[in-house]
Amino acid sequence: MNSISPTDLILNEDGSVYHLNLLPQDVADTIITVGDPDRVPAVSRHFDTIELKKGKREFITHTGTMRGKRLTVVSTGIGTDNIDIVLNELDALVNIDLNTRSVKPSLQSLNIIRIGTSGGVQPEVEVDSILVSSAAFGLDPLMHYYKYDATEEESKFRYALADILHAAYGDDHGIHPYYVSAGQSLLQKLGGGLTQGITITAPGFYAPQGRQVRAEANTAGFVDRVQSFEHQGHRITNLEMETAGIYGMARALGHQALSFNVILANRATNVFSNRPGEIMDNAIISILERILTL
Repeated sequence: MNSISPTDLILNEDGSVYHLNLLPQDVADTIITVGDPDRVPAVSRHFDTIELKKGKREFITHTGTMRGKRLTVVSTGIGTDNIDIVLNELDALVNIDLNTRSVKPSLQSLNIIRIGTSGGVQPEVEVDSILVSSAAFGLDPLMHYYKYDATEEESKFRYALADILHAAYGDDHGIHPYYVSAGQSLLQKLGGGLTQGITITAPGFYAPQGRQVRAEANTAGFVDRVQSFEHQGHRITNLEMETAGIYGMARALGHQALSFNVILANRATNVFSNRPGEIMDNAIISILERILTL
């Protein structure tokens, strides 16, 4: 098999992958992703043992065990541009022989589970609750650069939102959504008893999520468009900045992915959590209990 170029897959002097600074033995089969680097120790403090702590730039990684289950938690930073780096390098650690730079003959599927914050867009999505993304629209361009198998149903959802945005903002708005479902195995095993919904992954926090501060937004009424979307009885429930990229890259690479969204704000009611730190800590404990059942 052809060797992967050193400019396509960059390694550090110690043989670790370039951005994450990790070696194959550093990661578990179940990987928790968090955006905020400070959230890594907030997760790993619940581990019984921590065998590894590594960091480079915004990518902090802790690996350890909890009740005998080996887990890795890694920070991605904000946005799907970082997800592109993290998912590719995690995959390289398990599916590429870094010595020969060749793809392994037998591929491994990771469980990739996001714990992140989000804002609800429907009045009934309760602040301080946990919502599981059954699927996600990406308004960023990441997955337009990759080949991945979208189902016919996923394509219908994609075009339904694209038609609404086109009608609202015209040909030159530059938003070309993609749509990817969660890993069905993880959704079935971990999502029971929680609210499920369709997430929008935006390429920014302010105007791309319909916020207006001082710079004038070019997509007036964006949140209203999102709130009114309905296709085959399904509505968009929340906004954040990583889920669609995780789902898309997991699909392209053959991994299972699931995103847990801790709802700290509701854009429909303009309510923000008055105890976000406590809510996030409680959510981490609750989600870890679910992960331990895998």
